[in-house]
Amino acid sequence: MEFPWSIVTGCVPYLISFVALMLLFEQISYLKKKRFLPGPPLVLPFIGNAISLVVNPTRFWDLQSSYAKSTTLGISANYIIGRYIVYIYSTDLSHKVFANVRDDAFYLVGHPFGKKLFGEHNLIYMLGQEHKDWRRRIAPNFTLKALQTYTDIQQRIIIKHLESWCDKSQNKSIQLRILCRDMNLETSQTVFVGHYLTQETRKRFNVDYNLFNVGLMKLPFDLPGSAFRNARLAVQRLVETLAGCAEESERKMKSGEEPTCLIDFWMQENVREASKNSFQYSCKEIGGHLFDFLFASQDASTSSLLWAVTYLDSHPQVLNRVREEVANYWVPEKGGLITGENLRAMKYTEAVAREVVRIRAPATLVPHITVVDFPLTEDYTIPKGTIVFPSVFDSSFQGFSEPERFDPDRFMSDRQEDQIHKKNYLVFGAGPHQCVGQRYAINHLKIFIALFATLIDAKRDRTDGCDEISYVPTIVPKDECRVFLSRRCTRFPLESS
Repeated sequence: MEFPWSIVTGCVPYLISFVALMLLFEQISYLKKKRFLPGPPLVLPFIGNAISLVVNPTRFWDLQSSYAKSTTLGISANYIIGRYIVYIYSTDLSHKVFANVRDDAFYLVGHPFGKKLFGEHNLIYMLGQEHKDWRRRIAPNFTLKALQTYTDIQQRIIIKHLESWCDKSQNKSIQLRILCRDMNLETSQTVFVGHYLTQETRKRFNVDYNLFNVGLMKLPFDLPGSAFRNARLAVQRLVETLAGCAEESERKMKSGEEPTCLIDFWMQENVREASKNSFQYSCKEIGGHLFDFLFASQDASTSSLLWAVTYLDSHPQVLNRVREEVANYWVPEKGGLITGENLRAMKYTEAVAREVVRIRAPATLVPHITVVDFPLTEDYTIPKGTIVFPSVFDSSFQGFSEPERFDPDRFMSDRQEDQIHKKNYLVFGAGPHQCVGQRYAINHLKIFIALFATLIDAKRDRTDGCDEISYVPTIVPKDECRVFLSRRCTRFPLESS
């Protein structure tokens, strides 16, 4: 019996018509949601402009920003992987999104496909009273006592890595991005879970975290062997590892030992609260929240450290002032570490840290999803299910005097631009989900700047476009910060003679 090719052939025109109809419907749906907003007039079916986003994210987001700035509303539209998106340039509208994270407005997602990657047990997905309660319980992790404990850990690890960087350089330039990332990963692991991670566990942890990092920048095709699937499975393993650390810490804190890392401070508070009321928690939940901290501190800090090196190199007068200030409080040849009290006294170094994250906000966008149709302005309502991107980066260049200029003095007491233009300083977000670890983040950057400026002589290996922005997924210099490094001190602190 012959195959009925005539039937198949006869169906082809109907199939083509059906596909064409679906494409037309998708295009009409996009235009209906977009209405009068600036943005591409035509988009590819289903994938939209995802290819341009993956291939050149810097150009993609610059274009969205240009679209948004072309209208007085300060918003623009696009379409990615079957999802309509809205980009927000306007600081006031960004605040409106940040202030309305609740069941009947916006969900914070942290990444366009974050829930698939991060899992359910994550602080960024909590709302209302539950979210407030968890933030209150996390607060003891960032007291002055806790930050002092972390400061000693951070310095020891940073000094060790600075020494190894100098050894690697040896009259040749080296790229700092991966080196900074590895240093930050060791710092985060040690500060957050201390000795609860063995050397073998750390190796597996680093491999899984790298899989996660790669998956962040890939299309969300959850197929066997895909980068996205590998990232999702890696997160599950990472959370399980961190949950095991929480269990060990809980036993230690119940025995009355003193905290030596972040999870100890956290579990100490949880054990105390559980003894007074019916507060219940699982170590799996704690593991999920710890991963949230790790993600927030890891990539954002790597970005900030690289830009700090970049701006110290291009602004020698700033570098000299940092060195002079640090010298007033700390002499590395004496072998000790910077005390918490002396670190807090270094006001100019802190101003440099704050200016670095203003002018190069590491997490440039903070994705949210609309739960309902939300009236963003009198004229425009964002449709339900839209991914909304408030631009923290764009806000940092609004309001401030000469915003394109790197000027740490704007944060000194005689100018206080961080207070005058507080609404534009959205580096750590705003509203109920403002970053709970911002003091730790600034402290870490401040410590690095103080140590790097004092212990290291650095010179950029400059090439055309080396300081252009590259997304990985936080922003870094395009050349990944290639530098020549050498020692300024005859002997590093803590180094054996």
